[in-house]
Amino acid sequence: MNTVTRILVTGGAGFIGSHYVRTLLAAPCTGTEAARTEVTVLDRLTCAGNPASLDPVLADPRFAFVRGDVCDAELVGKLVSEHDEVVHFAAESHVDRSIAGADAFVRTNVLGTQTLLDAALRNRLRRFVQISTDEVYGSVDAGAPTEDEPPRPDSPFAATKAAADLLALSYHRTHGLDVRVTRCSSGYGPYQSPEKVVPLFVTRLLTGGRVPLYGDGSQIRDWLHVDDHVAGIERVRTQGRPGEIHHIGGGTELSNRRLTDFLPAACGADWSRVDHVADREGHDRRYALDDSKIRAELGYRPRTDFATGLAATIAWYRDNRSWWEPLPGRAGR
Repeated sequence: MNTVTRILVTGGAGFIGSHYVRTLLAAPCTGTEAARTEVTVLDRLTCAGNPASLDPVLADPRFAFVRGDVCDAELVGKLVSEHDEVVHFAAESHVDRSIAGADAFVRTNVLGTQTLLDAALRNRLRRFVQISTDEVYGSVDAGAPTEDEPPRPDSPFAATKAAADLLALSYHRTHGLDVRVTRCSSGYGPYQSPEKVVPLFVTRLLTGGRVPLYGDGSQIRDWLHVDDHVAGIERVRTQGRPGEIHHIGGGTELSNRRLTDFLPAACGADWSRVDHVADREGHDRRYALDDSKIRAELGYRPRTDFATGLAATIAWYRDNRSWWEPLPGRAGR
């Protein structure tokens, strides 16, 4: 007897969400497989969501798209009742914007998560995967936090993600809802908005523009290719345990200055195109994750070498100008 797993992916037109959807649906649909996955994307299509990121799966009969808001309780309730699992990517995620005004971040990241959780509880959802970030731990001077470390967020964005994580886990502890939380390192790869540092630099450099380096460039991030991130999420969704947090690390720590060494050279430019700009308020110096738990329990490890992944990412932006040139934050804007 054929079985169908119906997955609701919130924020599925965004960078990581769309990659997750494309990956889930990458296997050809024959109509005869014993297990079939059907995916519905719920996305409000704000600046982080681009419907063109879902073009590769539009014709797949296993795919559906709904434009809507995770805070719309009526719509969310209807969609959750029609699905078995939720993978929750939808979030306001731009740190600078959260510093300028936190209202939208509280609404989407906290209240939107609560709306989904309430619907999941009412409909006895099989599984709820909450996608989060290393930024909830704040700046880490040395070492790397494990999943047992309490959140210490510094930005309004990180604070709202930490709040959403704790809220989701409380529904497991209070109500027994199968909730699983992933926290990831800094991501890069194709289909990422030019607001973010790697595509911002790449798109500007490819079009002869200039790029900004905050402060002294000593801020350190651990870089994770989106292929590896999605693979880690699937390990947690299919093999993880309810009520657990899993870190998904990339294994490549670089200062922003070192990243800036890589990017101009890889795009055929040099340091003369780099502008030193004032550091932003509350700029965390270092993010880090101890990902030994997911490696030991679920057999995850990142497979994408940074130099290889970065070269492939630059090639993608070079070859797909029609995707990014119309976007806000593109080169020269």
